[in-house]
Amino acid sequence: MSYRSALAMLAWAAVIVPTVGAAQAQDKKYPDWKGEWTTVVPRMPGQQLRFDPSKPYGRGQEAPLTDEYKKIYQDNLAEQAEGGQGLFLGHASCLPAGMPTMMSSGGPHEYIITPETTYIASGGSDLRRIFTDGRSWPTDLQPTYQGFSMGKWIDEDGDGVYDVLEVETRGPFKGPRTYDATGLPLHFDNDSTFKERIFLDKNDPNILHDVITVFDRALTRPWTADKTYRHGKSKYPNWSLTSCLEGTNYVTIGREFYLVGGEGYLMPTRKGQSPPDTRYFRPAQK
Repeated sequence: MSYRSALAMLAWAAVIVPTVGAAQAQDKKYPDWKGEWTTVVPRMPGQQLRFDPSKPYGRGQEAPLTDEYKKIYQDNLAEQAEGGQGLFLGHASCLPAGMPTMMSSGGPHEYIITPETTYIASGGSDLRRIFTDGRSWPTDLQPTYQGFSMGKWIDEDGDGVYDVLEVETRGPFKGPRTYDATGLPLHFDNDSTFKERIFLDKNDPNILHDVITVFDRALTRPWTADKTYRHGKSKYPNWSLTSCLEGTNYVTIGREFYLVGGEGYLMPTRKGQSPPDTRYFRPAQK
């Protein structure tokens, strides 16, 4: 090796070693939330997917809805009682659940933390990006299911490691959106705001909390719930990708929801349901 080459290598080392060291030091500032996190939902009657896991499903959630949206919810429940999907039609048709329902998913959650962005993969198909790089709020947002999220890491106990991620998520959202399958609605203006504090339980590091507050014009006041997730025991989780369309026998045509029977024929899902308009098909040959 020439004297000049040796000097060049020393110069590169002087640049790279401090950079690598700084990056390693920076990485140690962030919590280790790797692995699989599964939603903890106390067993109660009805479907387990609900915004506030500490309260019963549907009406039992006691959502602080305005009078207008109480009426909308009741009409939606009446439609469901007749076999329809009501306001839950979009997600029943396999559109993404969006916020806040995606944080209630019973499927696994994964947290991928980088200094600039924290990613939350939810239920095998939904993905949130929480930007923690200090950028300004954009003024040209397009409607999305998950909204736009900005976050800030906090070291509350002063030990040099971040332990709380504070997040604000804004719209516009794609809608209509519901909290659960009973069609419990968010406002149709799709302009909600969500504020979250995500942190490990102080007594059990295998429990992760997401204390989420909803600010929405369909509510008479902000609505807060503490969602919890339990860390999986598998060192190498099986991150399978799931699709709502897999195995489903339901078909949505316009605002109508039909069932495909075992013989392959389209069937009604409620009494008195009209068949779809077949004007563009030739009559069946007898």
